[in-house]
Amino acid sequence: MAKNSPLLAGIELGGTKAVAVLARDGIIVDRMERLTAAAEPTLAALGDWLADAETRHGPFAALGIASFGPLCLASGDPHHGCITATPKPGWSNVDVYDRFRQRFGRPVGLDTDVNAAALAEGRWGAARGADVHAYLTIGTGVGLGLVVGGRAVHGAMHPEFGHIRVRRRSGDAFPGSCPWHGDCLEGLISGKALAARAGTDPRTLAADHPLWSAVVDDLAEALAILMFTMSPQRIVIGGGVGLGQPQILAALPQAVAQRLAGYQAGQCLIGHAELGADAGPLGAVVLAANALAQTAP
Repeated sequence: MAKNSPLLAGIELGGTKAVAVLARDGIIVDRMERLTAAAEPTLAALGDWLADAETRHGPFAALGIASFGPLCLASGDPHHGCITATPKPGWSNVDVYDRFRQRFGRPVGLDTDVNAAALAEGRWGAARGADVHAYLTIGTGVGLGLVVGGRAVHGAMHPEFGHIRVRRRSGDAFPGSCPWHGDCLEGLISGKALAARAGTDPRTLAADHPLWSAVVDDLAEALAILMFTMSPQRIVIGGGVGLGQPQILAALPQAVAQRLAGYQAGQCLIGHAELGADAGPLGAVVLAANALAQTAP
C-alpha cells in the first residue's frame, strides 16, 4: 500500500444493506454496515460514520456512491443524483448525490451499485483484462452493470436488464413479483420472487430443489440475450442468490450453450464475483477515484 496513495471513501447503498468504507489502493482499511432502512436515518448514519472515520484515518480525498436505482445520472437534469421511481418505500426522489457533496465538499462520483461492482471486478476481480464485461447481481432485485473500454455504460439512463422479459419454461405459470412488469427477469428470479414461488425462505431449499432448475432456465435465457446483444468477454455473477447457490453457476454454461445453439462465435466466461460481497463497496471506491481524477489539474 503506497503511503502517498489517496484515501478514498465509498458508500454502497443497497436495497437491503448499506456499507461505508475507507480504502487505499483498493484495500479497505475501515468499514461499517447497517440495514437500509428509511432514507433519512440511513443516509445520516452513513455520513456520520464517514465523518467519524476521518478522525481515525485522516481526511478522504473523494467519495464514491454506488446506489440501488433507478438513478438519474444525466448531468444536466434537475433531478441529477436522485433515486427515481423505486419500489423501495420512502426512497423515490431522494437526492443522494448533493447530500454528501454539500456535507463533505469533496469530489463525489455516483453510479448504480451494479455498474460500480462491474468496474471493481474489471479493476481487481474476475473481469480483469476484459474490454467488454458485465456484472449481474441476483439478490433483493436483479441488476446488470455493463462496462465497455473501462467505462460503465450510460445512455438515456443506465441498463435495467432485470426488467427484460425472457421465454418462460413450459408449464411455469408463476405470474411474477415485479410491481411494474410481473414476470420480467427480476419478477422471476429475485430473492423476493423466489420466496413467493417457494412459499418459504429460498435459502432453506436443498440444492436439488426444482426451483433452482427454473432459475437456471430463466437466467440462461437472459444471458443468451446479453451475449447476442453485447458480446461480453466476461459475465460475473454476484448477489445473495448468485453467490449463495453454487449449483446455479455450475449448470449455467451448458444451459446457455443450448440456447446459443452454436451460433455465437468467440468465448464468454461466466463466473462468480471474485471480490464477493466487497464488489459493491470497492466499486464505490473506483467511482471515488474516477471523480478525483476528473478534478485533477
